[in-house]
Amino acid sequence: MKKIYAINGSPRKNWNTATLLDKALEGAKASNPYEVVTERIDLYDLNFTGCRSCFACKRIGGESYGKCAVRDDLHDVLEKLLASDGIIIGSPIYYRNITGELHSFYERLFFPYTVYSSHPSGIERKYIPTACIYTMNVTEAEFKQDRYDLYIGLWERFLEGFFGQPEVMYAFNTYQFDDYTKYVSDCFDEKDKALHRDRQFGTDCDKAYQIGQNMTK
Repeated sequence: MKKIYAINGSPRKNWNTATLLDKALEGAKASNPYEVVTERIDLYDLNFTGCRSCFACKRIGGESYGKCAVRDDLHDVLEKLLASDGIIIGSPIYYRNITGELHSFYERLFFPYTVYSSHPSGIERKYIPTACIYTMNVTEAEFKQDRYDLYIGLWERFLEGFFGQPEVMYAFNTYQFDDYTKYVSDCFDEKDKALHRDRQFGTDCDKAYQIGQNMTK
């Protein structure tokens, strides 16, 4: 039985990022419905912090050597993920980077595998298929001009170093509100936004679905 998890780094549970993650899980499940178990985990529902720098994961002979010792809502999630067959991570982009909640998650996921030694010291490197799905308000041209990839790409390099190279997709120029007239947002043209969503978001959903299918191959 394969277990595929989606990590939702967005505070929204039914908007762009969550929708694409659900499509990815749908694609993973479709490959073999009886042999694939999927679950979406919403980080903003959990009570956790980033790394507390307790160094229990590096204490020689310690019970938590090589794994996070903090017992909060993220503890059991990390246990599930490290025993999984695939992880799909989604985040909206805030200030050219992932959300703070996902940043804290990454600290807890990565640091136990960060070895302060020239030798592995008994920490077994895991290969877990991973994928990253990003949603953002900026256009693809703005993304390239302002080099968003330099900020976001850092996390992809960490994922590659610890678990293997992730598959990556971007959803640009996303529709932010259900009704733009309710918010101060006159620098955007709602009609253009809506037109882009109508033309593109279905394609983005198809790409996310394919990511899920790829993960179970």
